Amino acid sequence: MKMSSWLSALSDLFLLAIGLLFVLVFVVYVRDVTQTKDAVLRNYPVIGHFRYIFTTLGEFFRQYFFAMDREEMPFNRAERQWIERASKDKSTTIAFGSTKSLEYPGTLIFENAAFPLLDEDKQSPAFVVIGEGYCEMPYETNSILNISAMSFGAISKPAVRALSKGARMAGCWLNTGEGGLSSYHLEGGADIVFQFGTAKYGVRDQEGYLSEEKLRQVASHDQVKMIEIKLSQGAKPGKGGILPASKVTSEIAAIRGIPEGQASISPNRHLDVDSVDHLLELILKVRQVTGKPVGIKAVIGGMDWLNDLFGKIRQRGLDSAPDFITLDSGDGGTGAAPMTLMDHVGLPIRESLPMLVDGLKQFGLRNRIKIITSGKLINPAGVAWALCTGADFVNSARGFMFALGCIQSLKCNKNTCPTGITTHDKRLQKGLDPDDKAAKVANYVGQITEAVEIIAHSCGVPEPRSLRREHVRLVQQNGRSVRMSELYPEPTTLLP
Repeated sequence: MKMSSWLSALSDLFLLAIGLLFVLVFVVYVRDVTQTKDAVLRNYPVIGHFRYIFTTLGEFFRQYFFAMDREEMPFNRAERQWIERASKDKSTTIAFGSTKSLEYPGTLIFENAAFPLLDEDKQSPAFVVIGEGYCEMPYETNSILNISAMSFGAISKPAVRALSKGARMAGCWLNTGEGGLSSYHLEGGADIVFQFGTAKYGVRDQEGYLSEEKLRQVASHDQVKMIEIKLSQGAKPGKGGILPASKVTSEIAAIRGIPEGQASISPNRHLDVDSVDHLLELILKVRQVTGKPVGIKAVIGGMDWLNDLFGKIRQRGLDSAPDFITLDSGDGGTGAAPMTLMDHVGLPIRESLPMLVDGLKQFGLRNRIKIITSGKLINPAGVAWALCTGADFVNSARGFMFALGCIQSLKCNKNTCPTGITTHDKRLQKGLDPDDKAAKVANYVGQITEAVEIIAHSCGVPEPRSLRREHVRLVQQNGRSVRMSELYPEPTTLLP
């Protein structure tokens, strides 16, 4: 009897569920055929929704089931898995053979020496001094890979805390991004590069211009080693920073000096900088106020304005020059940017870095101005290539996001990041433990540095900053490789 009653109740529940499902389908059907905004749903009510479901799920299924190891964009599975192993301090060795084609145009091939260095002859990366002789407090470091600009706001509180502590453990610097300096940047004890962009968040007055008092206050922190003036970034040249209203919390609004709950859109350029002369005056002003090295960050579309800049520096004197230039790539990343700019504006780093290095040499400024470069340089080969080309340092943002646990879900601009990195949803942030992730950040830096050292030693030089263009080859359209020193011969004469 009990079994019969149980089966009867189960049958009733089943019929109820069927009835509710029928009502739901009917409601969706009526809504679809009566709406006028979507032709697919109007012509194919109910079943048309599966198109959008499959489209949404497609990006996730491709990542796990359909894309080959080297196919996916913007970063493929092989790249992400290397960082995952490196950040966990696991072996990054592989077996059997590489899955990377060595015949694809642009592939890097490093020239191994006939007699590579012995272990006892290896050296640590050389130290570089930025701003020596031109500011009160120059900055000296030997770090090769550093944490690129990611604002508090674009990324979460636990992410900033993990990066700060991890940077200190690794001995690299942490760039604040244009969102201002927070206590979370400082609490880990890392060296800090303070960046301000066109909106001058954190150092702005009520009209949006630079406040010397606020700038002096920021620079008073011993951990703040350099100041970076952001002109543009690779993902959106000619467009200011974009922070959706959902991410502008009361805390972030207070740090930036903007209203809470309103979208934070930076101007397309600095309000007080519309010429090379104005830029040099701003650099000099910031250096005088802070006493620390001052540089600029930009993605370039050509050398015309840089030639003007370098020419003005030669006229004014070397003390007018920026202490460093951070060069971003046209294929750089961001939390939010117009697709048109992300896809079609700005030169990629493979083309722009040799141009910048050679331009500085032609004007006799290479020793005066240090070069920091960024743009999808997340693995040892990319970092080593940048050093070969002439960069002093490499910055990475997305490499460190992967070290923090990023799964490339492409939700950075929606406040729904499933790993807690780019969201301010407290529930989602719980998955990101700052102490655990800090260790992974440090491991990633250590593994990159060690791997670049291995490349250098294989090429027959004692340390990474001894790498030159003759040490790397680039595969051409015909499948043959050519030395980079032949493709981009370094200038031998100075411009007048």
